[in-house]
Amino acid sequence: MKHKEPRMGSLKKKVLLLLAAGLALSLSHSGKKQWWILRQVPREWEKINRQALDRAINSLYVSRLLEEKQGKDGTTTLVLSKNGKKETLTFNIDKMEIKKPKNWDKKWRLVMFDIPEKLKKLREAIRYHFKKIGLIEFQKSVFISPYPCNKEVEFILEFYNTRRFVRFVLAEEIDNELHLMKKFDLPC
Repeated sequence: MKHKEPRMGSLKKKVLLLLAAGLALSLSHSGKKQWWILRQVPREWEKINRQALDRAINSLYVSRLLEEKQGKDGTTTLVLSKNGKKETLTFNIDKMEIKKPKNWDKKWRLVMFDIPEKLKKLREAIRYHFKKIGLIEFQKSVFISPYPCNKEVEFILEFYNTRRFVRFVLAEEIDNELHLMKKFDLPC
Protein backbone atom coordinates (compact mmCIF):
# COMPACT_ATOMS: atom_id res chain seq x y z
CA MET A 1 0.00 0.00 0.00
CA LYS A 2 1.37 3.42 -0.98
CA HIS A 3 1.98 6.03 1.70
CA LYS A 4 0.05 9.14 0.75
CA GLU A 5 1.27 12.49 2.06
CA PRO A 6 -1.35 14.77 3.63
CA ARG A 7 -2.51 17.58 1.32
CA MET A 8 -0.78 20.82 2.15
CA GLY A 9 -3.11 23.75 1.50
CA SER A 10 -1.84 27.18 0.56
CA LEU A 11 -2.60 28.58 4.03
CA LYS A 12 -0.59 25.83 5.74
CA LYS A 13 2.30 26.52 3.36
CA LYS A 14 2.09 30.23 4.19
CA VAL A 15 2.15 29.49 7.93
CA LEU A 16 5.18 27.24 7.49
CA LEU A 17 6.91 29.81 5.29
CA LEU A 18 6.12 32.62 7.74
CA LEU A 19 7.62 30.54 10.54
CA ALA A 20 10.60 29.76 8.34
CA ALA A 21 10.92 33.51 7.65
CA GLY A 22 11.27 33.99 11.41
CA LEU A 23 14.00 31.37 11.44
CA ALA A 24 15.70 32.97 8.42
CA LEU A 25 15.52 36.37 10.12
CA SER A 26 17.23 35.03 13.20
CA LEU A 27 19.97 33.38 11.14
CA SER A 28 20.56 36.23 8.69
CA HIS A 29 23.46 38.54 9.48
CA SER A 30 22.79 40.86 6.56
CA GLY A 31 20.73 43.93 7.42
CA LYS A 32 19.52 44.13 3.82
CA LYS A 33 18.23 40.53 3.91
CA GLN A 34 16.60 41.06 7.31
CA TRP A 35 14.83 44.17 6.03
CA TRP A 36 13.57 42.30 2.93
CA ILE A 37 12.23 39.45 5.11
CA LEU A 38 10.53 41.90 7.46
CA ARG A 39 8.80 43.66 4.54
CA GLN A 40 7.42 40.38 3.13
CA VAL A 41 5.97 38.91 6.33
CA PRO A 42 3.28 41.56 7.09
CA ARG A 43 1.93 41.41 3.53
CA GLU A 44 1.29 37.69 3.83
CA TRP A 45 0.04 37.96 7.43
CA GLU A 46 -2.66 40.50 6.45
CA LYS A 47 -4.03 38.15 3.79
CA ILE A 48 -4.76 35.37 6.31
CA ASN A 49 -8.28 34.83 7.66
CA ARG A 50 -8.07 34.28 11.48
CA GLN A 51 -10.42 31.25 11.67
CA ALA A 52 -8.66 29.62 8.74
CA LEU A 53 -5.34 30.39 10.45
CA ASP A 54 -6.46 28.62 13.64
CA ARG A 55 -7.51 25.55 11.63
CA ALA A 56 -4.24 25.57 9.65
CA ILE A 57 -2.10 25.85 12.80
CA ASN A 58 -4.06 23.05 14.45
CA SER A 59 -3.66 20.89 11.35
CA LEU A 60 0.09 21.60 11.21
CA TYR A 61 0.34 20.70 14.89
CA VAL A 62 -1.61 17.43 14.38
CA SER A 63 0.58 16.56 11.37
CA ARG A 64 3.67 17.17 13.54
CA LEU A 65 5.04 20.02 11.42
CA LEU A 66 4.76 22.34 14.44
CA GLU A 67 5.71 21.72 18.05
CA GLU A 68 4.73 23.47 21.25
CA LYS A 69 7.47 24.74 23.55
CA GLN A 70 6.45 25.69 27.07
CA GLY A 71 8.28 28.67 28.54
CA LYS A 72 9.28 28.92 32.21
CA ASP A 73 6.97 31.93 32.50
CA GLY A 74 3.95 29.86 31.35
CA THR A 75 3.94 31.06 27.75
CA THR A 76 3.49 28.64 24.86
CA THR A 77 5.47 29.06 21.65
CA LEU A 78 4.81 27.26 18.38
CA VAL A 79 7.99 26.33 16.51
CA LEU A 80 8.75 24.38 13.37
CA SER A 81 9.46 20.73 14.10
CA LYS A 82 12.29 18.91 12.36
CA ASN A 83 9.76 17.71 9.73
CA GLY A 84 8.34 21.24 9.41
CA LYS A 85 11.80 22.65 8.73
CA LYS A 86 12.39 19.91 6.19
CA GLU A 87 9.05 20.67 4.48
CA THR A 88 9.78 24.41 4.18
CA LEU A 89 13.26 23.76 2.86
CA THR A 90 11.86 21.56 0.12
CA PHE A 91 10.06 24.58 -1.30
CA ASN A 92 13.18 26.42 -2.50
CA ILE A 93 12.02 27.82 -5.83
CA ASP A 94 15.50 28.03 -7.33
CA LYS A 95 16.39 24.40 -6.58
CA MET A 96 13.00 22.80 -7.04
CA GLU A 97 12.52 20.05 -9.62
CA ILE A 98 9.94 17.39 -10.37
CA LYS A 99 10.89 14.00 -8.97
CA LYS A 100 10.67 11.16 -11.48
CA PRO A 101 9.02 8.05 -10.01
CA LYS A 102 10.35 4.59 -10.88
CA ASN A 103 7.18 3.69 -12.77
CA TRP A 104 5.14 6.04 -14.90
CA ASP A 105 1.41 6.00 -14.07
CA LYS A 106 0.59 6.65 -17.76
CA LYS A 107 -1.07 9.99 -16.97
CA TRP A 108 -0.25 13.44 -18.27
CA ARG A 109 -0.31 16.58 -16.14
CA LEU A 110 -1.24 19.70 -18.10
CA VAL A 111 -0.75 23.11 -16.57
CA MET A 112 -2.57 25.84 -18.49
CA PHE A 113 -2.42 29.54 -17.78
CA ASP A 114 -3.95 32.72 -19.11
CA ILE A 115 -2.07 35.63 -17.57
CA PRO A 116 -3.10 39.09 -18.86
CA GLU A 117 -0.75 41.04 -21.14
CA LYS A 118 -0.34 43.76 -18.50
CA LEU A 119 1.32 41.07 -16.32
CA LYS A 120 3.73 39.94 -19.05
CA LYS A 121 6.79 39.81 -16.75
CA LEU A 122 4.85 37.63 -14.33
CA ARG A 123 3.83 35.34 -17.20
CA GLU A 124 7.45 35.02 -18.30
CA ALA A 125 8.55 34.23 -14.73
CA ILE A 126 5.92 31.47 -14.49
CA ARG A 127 7.00 30.09 -17.88
CA TYR A 128 10.67 30.18 -16.78
CA HIS A 129 10.00 28.30 -13.51
CA PHE A 130 7.77 25.70 -15.16
CA LYS A 131 10.57 24.91 -17.61
CA LYS A 132 13.18 24.94 -14.84
CA ILE A 133 11.34 22.31 -12.76
CA GLY A 134 11.02 20.00 -15.76
CA LEU A 135 7.72 20.80 -17.47
CA ILE A 136 7.79 20.94 -21.27
CA GLU A 137 5.97 23.61 -23.22
CA PHE A 138 3.13 21.79 -25.00
CA GLN A 139 1.68 25.00 -26.45
CA LYS A 140 2.39 28.68 -25.73
CA SER A 141 0.56 28.77 -22.39
CA VAL A 142 0.26 25.02 -21.75
CA PHE A 143 2.94 22.92 -20.07
CA ILE A 144 2.99 19.15 -19.66
CA SER A 145 4.64 16.50 -17.51
CA PRO A 146 4.14 12.75 -17.15
CA TYR A 147 5.15 12.96 -13.49
CA PRO A 148 3.24 14.15 -10.42
CA CYS A 149 4.05 17.84 -10.04
CA ASN A 150 1.14 19.33 -8.06
CA LYS A 151 3.27 20.41 -5.10
CA GLU A 152 5.88 22.10 -7.24
CA VAL A 153 3.32 23.87 -9.44
CA GLU A 154 1.26 24.94 -6.40
CA PHE A 155 4.36 26.40 -4.76
CA ILE A 156 5.23 28.43 -7.87
CA LEU A 157 1.65 29.69 -8.06
CA GLU A 158 1.68 30.66 -4.37
CA PHE A 159 5.08 32.29 -4.70
CA TYR A 160 3.85 34.50 -7.55
CA ASN A 161 0.24 34.75 -6.31
CA THR A 162 -1.07 33.57 -9.70
CA ARG A 163 -3.42 30.74 -8.72
CA ARG A 164 -6.43 32.48 -10.31
CA PHE A 165 -4.82 32.40 -13.77
CA VAL A 166 -3.84 28.72 -13.84
CA ARG A 167 -5.68 25.42 -14.38
CA PHE A 168 -4.34 21.92 -13.80
CA VAL A 169 -5.58 18.92 -15.84
CA LEU A 170 -4.86 15.21 -15.41
CA ALA A 171 -5.22 13.39 -18.75
CA GLU A 172 -5.03 9.70 -19.59
CA GLU A 173 -4.25 10.04 -23.28
CA ILE A 174 -2.99 12.62 -25.73
CA ASP A 175 -2.96 12.20 -29.51
CA ASN A 176 0.79 12.86 -29.87
CA GLU A 177 1.73 10.72 -26.88
CA LEU A 178 4.60 8.89 -28.62
CA HIS A 179 6.30 12.19 -29.42
CA LEU A 180 5.94 13.30 -25.78
CA MET A 181 7.17 9.96 -24.46
CA LYS A 182 10.36 10.42 -26.49
CA LYS A 183 10.81 13.97 -25.16
CA PHE A 184 10.52 12.72 -21.58
CA ASP A 185 12.62 9.63 -22.32
CA LEU A 186 9.78 7.28 -21.36
CA PRO A 187 9.68 3.67 -22.62
CA CYS A 188 7.32 3.36 -25.60
